[in-house]
Amino acid sequence: MDLVFVCREAVEDSLLANVAAAIEAKEKGLDVGVLFTGEALWALAGESFRWSPLFQGRSMRAQISRNATARGIEIGHPKDPRWTDRNRLLDSAAGKGVHLLACPVWASLLGIEEEIPDRLTPLDRDSLLQELQGAKVIGGF
Repeated sequence: MDLVFVCREAVEDSLLANVAAAIEAKEKGLDVGVLFTGEALWALAGESFRWSPLFQGRSMRAQISRNATARGIEIGHPKDPRWTDRNRLLDSAAGKGVHLLACPVWASLLGIEEEIPDRLTPLDRDSLLQELQGAKVIGGF
């Protein structure tokens, strides 16, 4: 991969920023992935995401969702674009060729190897190192 974005926090706006940046890089022709670690991986395995304090209000979340949808970032819920749908965002990214990766270290530490969503590719440690060696790694947004 050319670029790997690391998403480690279970914060919805961070998820949006990392995946949106990965989609834009993919659209520029780069081979790109998003590596989910720590609490972001935990949240994707069945827990919940939260919004940053300044974005917690309903009107702000609706504005972000509408603006993202207008930019072609498919996070707005199809029935009501004021609400976000992170599964739609991840499916859209995967459909555009963005690699969605599950960190093997965190999957093991959390004991969630069996709960990793199908849309994420679980890596073993050797595969993780191989992917990271040739890529520019971007810490999470």
